[in-house]
Amino acid sequence: MRKWTNDLAGVQQVDILLFDEFSAHCLANTVEPIRAANTLAGRELYRWRFLSLTGARVVSSSGMEVTAHAQLTKCSGDMLAIMPSYNFQHHDSAQTRRALRAAATRYKEIAGFDTGPWLMAAAGLLDGRNATIHWDETDRLAEDFPEVNVQRVRAVQDGNRITCSGALAAFDLMIARIGEDHGQALRLEVAALFMSPESGGAAPETALARTRVVARAVALMQAHLEEPLPIPEIARQIGRPRKDLEARMKADLGATPATIYRRLRLIQARKLLLETDTSVSEVATRTGYENASALTRAFKAEFATTPRAMRKAHA
Repeated sequence: MRKWTNDLAGVQQVDILLFDEFSAHCLANTVEPIRAANTLAGRELYRWRFLSLTGARVVSSSGMEVTAHAQLTKCSGDMLAIMPSYNFQHHDSAQTRRALRAAATRYKEIAGFDTGPWLMAAAGLLDGRNATIHWDETDRLAEDFPEVNVQRVRAVQDGNRITCSGALAAFDLMIARIGEDHGQALRLEVAALFMSPESGGAAPETALARTRVVARAVALMQAHLEEPLPIPEIARQIGRPRKDLEARMKADLGATPATIYRRLRLIQARKLLLETDTSVSEVATRTGYENASALTRAFKAEFATTPRAMRKAHA
């Protein structure tokens, strides 16, 4: 069963190796989830650096310039994310291959985002491994590197090698990493910060849960924050027995439906407290609590502070 919370994990160093014509979308989807995790946790959980092979600045496909914090050869850490994106074959050189092979001895995990797996494969870092790449390149990767087991999926982790197919997959991968490192409660909170049932597009609730049953239950909870549904009613609406729903949510998120529902309501309460001038009484009403006192009790139990104290500290 997955852990709901984990306060014992140490700070992780995530380095991102950028090449000219990298995708700014992919970069943002990699960094923003861990930046949000730090903010929501109120402490440093992740550090990150932007690297280049030479330490020189790099320019994205949209013309955004990024000044590298350091040269790859001078760095080590927990994860190195390789991000070339467009015109990636231009960067496949003897220098790049040597640098990536050397980096694999200094980082606990090597990841290829978007077209990054191609450079990993060229350096021999995916030999005998399962891997994916941007789906436009899956056939070519399989043809050019038959020693790699190429799969047309969003993301693959094979030992300490990670590959994903693009910007949206990078977001999902980093959200999942937060959950594995620091517990599903924080993962749920980071996902809720970026996604909502009203945002449209492809099933935003899938960022909040891994399985379809749990995703549907979480979506129902999010849609009924002001007037919470009883857990048996949620189970009825998704067509599952209550005990089955409880077992699935514990397996997926590491907590009971009631615990998850309370967290979602209090996440919304905190958002209203920090981003609006809405009174505590009105925040209580909009998150399904009878009055300000009931909200304050639940809020303090969850976040170790009161709504008024959090608002004052934020101000």
